[in-house]
Amino acid sequence: MDCCICSPMATKYRLPRNAICAPCYEGAKAIITFLNNDEQEEEEDGHGSVRSRGLMKPNSTTKGMRDAWEGVKEMRDREEETTHRAAYLQQGLALAWEEGIHTDILVEPGTGAPIPAHKAILAVRSEVFRHMLSSDEHCKAPAGDSISLPELAHEELSLFLAFLYTGALGQDLPERQLHALLVAGDKYDVPFLRRACEARLTARVGPRNVLRTLEVAELSSSAALRERAMGAVVEHAEQVVFSPEYDDFAVRNAGLCVEITRALLAKMSMRTEAQCEELIGS
Repeated sequence: MDCCICSPMATKYRLPRNAICAPCYEGAKAIITFLNNDEQEEEEDGHGSVRSRGLMKPNSTTKGMRDAWEGVKEMRDREEETTHRAAYLQQGLALAWEEGIHTDILVEPGTGAPIPAHKAILAVRSEVFRHMLSSDEHCKAPAGDSISLPELAHEELSLFLAFLYTGALGQDLPERQLHALLVAGDKYDVPFLRRACEARLTARVGPRNVLRTLEVAELSSSAALRERAMGAVVEHAEQVVFSPEYDDFAVRNAGLCVEITRALLAKMSMRTEAQCEELIGS
C-alpha cells in the first residue's frame, strides 16, 4: 500500500487516496496528542489543574514527538528574542543618529551639507574608518573634526550612514543610489552593505541596465553581480550590443568589451557544436 505521506513516488504522480502507513499514522496521532496536551496546559485554571480530554497513554513515539516539538518551540522563542534584541539595538542607534545625540564628527559628502555622526559607530562598522580615525584613539577629537567621502552625494551619504547605524536599506531605492552604495560598501569594507546591494541589483538586471550594472560590478569587485550581468549581455546580445549606450560603454571599458566578445564567441561555438551533434545523430 502506497502511503500518501512517505511514499517514494513523486507527489504529482501519486493517485489521490487516503492511504497511510502505520508509522506515519502513529506519528500523526502523536503530534495531535501533543498539541492537545499543549493546549490543555495553556488552559490551566487558577489552581493549576488541567481538564482531561481523554488523552491516550504516552509511549516512546509520543515522547519523541514531544521532545521534537519542545525543540521547535525553543528555537522559535530564541528567534523572537533575537528579533526583539535586534529591534531594540537598531532603534537606539537610529535615534542617536537621527537626533544627533552626542555626535563627535562631521562626515562631508561630495556635494551638500555635512552630516553629524559618531566616531565609535563608524569605527566598529568599517575597518577603513577605524584606520582613518585611529589617530584620535588616545585623545578626544576636537568638536569640528571631520572626514570627507567625496564620491557620495548628500542623499547617498545619508543612506550610507543610516545603514551603518541600522543595517537596513529603504525598500524602493533607485538603481543609481544602489550603485553608489555598493561601491561605497566595497571601498569602505562594509560586507553586509555589499551583500544587500548585490542582492537587489542582481534581481533587477535586464537588457536596459545591464551595461551600467556591469560597470558597477567591475568597479566594486562584485563577482556575483558581474557574472549575472555578463550572462544577461550574452543572453540579450543583439539588443545590448546594438544599443546607443554600447558605443560609449566600449570607449570606457575596452577590457569588458573583450570579455563580452569572447563570451559571445564561446556561446556561438557551443551552439555550433550542438547543431553538429544533432546532424550526426540524425
